[in-house]
Amino acid sequence: MRYLTAGESHGPQLTTIVEGVPAGLPLLAEDINENLARRQKGYGRGRRMQIEKDQVQIVGGVRHGKTLGSPIALVVENRDWKHWTNIMGIEPLDETEEKEVKRQISRPRPGHADLNGAIKYGHRDMRNVLERSSARETTVRVAAGAVAKKVLAELGIKIVGYVKEIGGVKARDVNYPIEEISELTEQSEVRCADPEVEQKMKDAIDEAKKNGDSIGGIVEVVVEGVPAGVGSYVHYDRKLDAKIAQAIVSINAFKGVEFGIGFEAARKFGSEVHDEIAWNDQEGYYRKTNRLGGFEGGMTTGMPIVVRGVMKPIPTLYKPLQSVDIETKETFEASIERSDSCAVPAAAVVAEAVVAWEVANAIVEQFGVDRMDVIKENIERLKAYAREF
Repeated sequence: MRYLTAGESHGPQLTTIVEGVPAGLPLLAEDINENLARRQKGYGRGRRMQIEKDQVQIVGGVRHGKTLGSPIALVVENRDWKHWTNIMGIEPLDETEEKEVKRQISRPRPGHADLNGAIKYGHRDMRNVLERSSARETTVRVAAGAVAKKVLAELGIKIVGYVKEIGGVKARDVNYPIEEISELTEQSEVRCADPEVEQKMKDAIDEAKKNGDSIGGIVEVVVEGVPAGVGSYVHYDRKLDAKIAQAIVSINAFKGVEFGIGFEAARKFGSEVHDEIAWNDQEGYYRKTNRLGGFEGGMTTGMPIVVRGVMKPIPTLYKPLQSVDIETKETFEASIERSDSCAVPAAAVVAEAVVAWEVANAIVEQFGVDRMDVIKENIERLKAYAREF
């Protein structure tokens, strides 16, 4: 499977074309809209979440509630577009219209793609960069991820993304069933499974906002029910953990990723890191622990996949940092675009979506591309084989 996204933050719409989804998958707009609404929630979000109420239109690839096997076209309109038609319109402007449009942006904001993107593409007006590099693009990545989650759900695979830390406030490790984690995080404004620290996280967000600053955090995604052997050890670009790592750091503002105990492994002995193998009649082979986060050799072990991502603080600040105007070369304080003081809760939903996509893609590729019923049969054959191995 693969997908491409198109559209700008203040353009008319965001679009994604999703290719390779097997035929026969039940899919409705409400399945996707539920996930789009989850992305827009979260304590610390800015005013745009009050403007945009994201709703998807499925305009290709689905008939009578089921996928056809052909490309799926998804569209999410930007409701704020009416205020940006002159600034972001496709047609050329005449002289009168050009005078009415805001001046070009020549002042790059630290921490954004503005300056690097302008140098790469030769843009003197950096709105050409910031409109596409905006995290608004993750809207349709969540839409694509919602399709992937439907694939996983049909195969009995469960996934949840939630917040582990915000601004240095850490949630306790929880060993709840994945359904309970989902329920707790949906009830939490900071998408955290530890109610005892929720208020502390909100206080940290409020303090940052009061100071004109922003804070980041850590999100975790857990996937249960993936059979052993998904992925590959034979080539670097087929390792599933590597694909998931790339997907996590592709999310706007993410700067790190780890699996299982992650970087803590560097401070432990091998006997404290690796997962011992066991066997019984009911499960077949299993691991006594899951310190490696469900992966060995680029392949799943059958244990839950556990992956975490680090999100830096959002760089658009109401206490702006210094930069340099590319036209005058003069120092200035960076301009302020509408922004959040903390987007970590929303980022957990995006992380869930991109991990779902990579896992679903690997499963479809490995167990049969065209039909959901064939994929189900092939997975059951593998599980039976593994139990008897």
